[in-house]
Amino acid sequence: MFKAYAWLTACVMVWGSNFVFGKMLVQDFSPTLLTMLRLLFIVLFLMGISLYKKHFKRVSKSDLLIIFLLGVIGVFINQWSFFIGLQTADPTTSALILATTPILTAVLAAIFLKEKLTIRMLMGSIVAIVGIYFVVAKGDVSSLHVDKGLFWIVITMITFAIMIIITRLLSHRIDPLTITLYSNIVGLIVSVPFAFTLDKSLHVSTELADWLFLIGTAVVVHGLATLIWNNNIRHVDASKASILSNLEPFVAMIMGLILLYKPITGAEVLGSLFIVGGVVLSTYQRNKVNSQSN
Repeated sequence: MFKAYAWLTACVMVWGSNFVFGKMLVQDFSPTLLTMLRLLFIVLFLMGISLYKKHFKRVSKSDLLIIFLLGVIGVFINQWSFFIGLQTADPTTSALILATTPILTAVLAAIFLKEKLTIRMLMGSIVAIVGIYFVVAKGDVSSLHVDKGLFWIVITMITFAIMIIITRLLSHRIDPLTITLYSNIVGLIVSVPFAFTLDKSLHVSTELADWLFLIGTAVVVHGLATLIWNNNIRHVDASKASILSNLEPFVAMIMGLILLYKPITGAEVLGSLFIVGGVVLSTYQRNKVNSQSN
């Protein structure tokens, strides 16, 4: 049990660091091209795993259509909007906004999966919104300025929630590795024509270190960490694992301080406590309801 929690915590640290890694990468690569390159290396890694395990499965035509939607919305648009947003958005603020994904997921689940919304969920949402205000406004309403990059981070959050819902629907019929591989292949194929048309100025680093950093973060963040998480999540309580994932904004703060020399403000700390508290308040009730229904 301790080993499982240690691996899950390591995954959360990797995912939290991804906000800072992404901020660093968009300085050296244009965002759409970066999306395509990252997806390329993720697909190569997943195909290597599938070849090693001899794990290639056929899916029905109806499921292929759903996987196509997942690849376009949950992979390509999700990754692309993330890098577009990080061109100007603060990585810590971005992490805090994305931390509210479970709340939006619960709303979408209520609409499409007929899951119940509760008073506790509503209360948690309000608490989280108050936290976002503190972070964006820096604790001073007169200085409220919403960076345009945050709009794209909100798009990232929405597409991430959609990805969770679609994956949940597919997981009843298809294993996680197949879903992940096929949806990333779709995302890669879709990204190719856009990589050379959407970016106003194509920018590619010629430094070997930058390319190794790109490849390493792609494989570790979206490959190894995801596989490790999926392998260890079955050994722990789901509610405790979800609370672990809420540590990502704090990891982003610390990594931003270490790698970007970005000071941690009191408003960010207060806002993050509200956001994480709101999400925990919401997801705790959902897990409790689900366990009772099971």
